[in-house]
Order: sequence, then C-alpha cells, then structure tokens
Amino acid sequence: MDKSKGIFVALVFMALALYPFVGGGGYGIDIVTKIMIYAILALSLELLVGTTGLVCFGQAAFFGIGAYAAVLFSGEQGAASILWLLPASMLAAAVYALAVGALSLRTRGVYFIMVTLAFAQMAYFVVHDTPLGGGTDGIYLYFRPTLGEKLKFDEPLVMYLFSLGTLVFVFGFLTVLLNSRFGRALAGIRVNEQRMRGTGFTTYPYKLAAFVISGGLAGLGGALFAIKDGFVNPELMSWHLSGAALMMIILGGLGHLRGALIGAFAFLLLQEFFKAEAIFGEFAKHWHLGMGIVIIAAVAVLPRGLVGLPEVLRKRLAGSGGGESRIGGLKSAQGGAK
Repeated sequence: MDKSKGIFVALVFMALALYPFVGGGGYGIDIVTKIMIYAILALSLELLVGTTGLVCFGQAAFFGIGAYAAVLFSGEQGAASILWLLPASMLAAAVYALAVGALSLRTRGVYFIMVTLAFAQMAYFVVHDTPLGGGTDGIYLYFRPTLGEKLKFDEPLVMYLFSLGTLVFVFGFLTVLLNSRFGRALAGIRVNEQRMRGTGFTTYPYKLAAFVISGGLAGLGGALFAIKDGFVNPELMSWHLSGAALMMIILGGLGHLRGALIGAFAFLLLQEFFKAEAIFGEFAKHWHLGMGIVIIAAVAVLPRGLVGLPEVLRKRLAGSGGGESRIGGLKSAQGGAK
C-alpha cells in the first residue's frame, strides 16, 4: 500500500473513531457498528476472491457459525470473557472452513462455487431444522460478554469502539499477510496457478490456508454480530448474505483491502437509504429494486469499483483539459496561417 492509500485508510479509521463523539446518536452508532462488522466479513471474503481468485459462495456459513458459537459457548450461567469467547468462535468457524476447503478446493471454477454453496446450505439446515440452533426462532445471548469489570458489551459505545478496534486489527493483519511471502504466493495463484506449480509451489496448501484464515475471520465478524444484537437465527447462514458480501467487494473494487472496506460501507448505507420510508414511502418495501439498479450502474461505469473512481475522474478531467488545449492550438495555427 503506497503512502497516499495509507493516509486515506488512516483518515477513514480516524473518522470512525471520532464519529460517536461528534454527533453520532444511538441509531447512528448502531448502524455504523453493524457496518463495521459486515466490513470484517467483506475483508475475509476479499482474501479469497480478490487475492487468491477463489469465488466462494459460502462465506455466510462461517459468519453464522461464529455467531452461533458465541451464543452457545457463552451459556446461561453468566457473562463470559470476550478474551476466550472470540477465539473460540473463530476456531469453530476455522475448523468448518478446514473441512469445507479440504474437499471443495479439489474442484475449480463453477464447481468450486457450487460446492461451497452446498456446504453453506448444509450448515444452514443444521441450525434451521435441529434444536441445536433453536430452529427458525434462533437463540438468544442471555448474558453479554465482558472485558474486565468495567467494559460491558451491552453498552453501545463500548461495542462500537471494540468493533472498530477489531476492524483495524483485521485490516492490519491482512495488510501484513498480503505483503508477506505467503500473500505474494496467493497473488501468483490468482494470476496463473499453473505457472506457480511450474516454479515449484504446491498451491493446494496455500489455498487451503487462505480458506481457513478467511473462515476464521468471517467467524470473528459473526461473533461480534451475535454479541451486538444478542440474538442469532438461521438467516445469518443464508446464501443471500454470501451474495451480499460478494457484492460489497465487487462494488468497492476487487483486489484491494480498502475496496472491501469502502464497498461494505457503500452497500449497507445504500441499503439503509432505499429502506427509508420517510424518503421512498411505500416503495421502500421494494428496496431491492433500487439497490439492483445502483449496483448495475456502478459496475457499468466503474468496472474497477469505487476505488477506481478517482482515476476515472482524473482521466475525464485530463481528457476535457486536453480537448480544450487542442482546440486552442488549432485556432492559433489557423491564425498563423492567415
């Protein structure tokens, strides 16, 4: 990440840190906390799709497993410590990702997409049709976890700041990972896996490791979601959420961590905008239509996503400036000829 991009990311995180103290009301804090949690999900998927070239359609399964694990591990006896609850939830999601990846990574292309979707649907029906996950009603988190005696996660500001800190950690971890030898190997696999094999790399372990890390990070996001809402249901594992996560990283720009961050914020803010009955009235019930039109337009106009918007604007401005200079040069040439 070059200096200008690093400054942009730092400014985004600084703005998020200051938001609750400069007019962020209760509703605003809740919405932004939710967006930051989904940004963690988008970053986990970016590791697979944008970095490794593996289009996974089952990311919601890992997110949901992390959420259910956080509720089930907390129990009904009292508040659990978040210092072990989050790692345990990540481990549960990573173990399932290991099983899914070990089998699905032996396929390619559309077959890989369908196998990951099938495994996600299996997890969905386990919590939907068995007492383990409470069926369609879901299950409640009776006691929010704690961090020491003073930090209690039923307070919105504490949850907000902790989610922000976790998002910064995930972004920093992935930045370091992608700049390492492991990250460069993943980038090489995305560009040309056959050539990577020809140079002596056994690509399967790299892809499996990326899959497991991605699943664990998605589980971390799911655990935070459960702690925030105090409730989980099977919809957290539905294919709709996997599709939404894919749209987030496509909207933001594939191949860029900041693209996943921007895409998550843009997608969910647009969703809230089109759901607003104060603006759209009865049409707010059909918010999917407005979202679809905007995303189609964004993909058509910005094929590199929102991260490519500054470059597109620069080219447009340079093109218009160049056109004016060419017209001026033509006029002066005509004046000289006269």
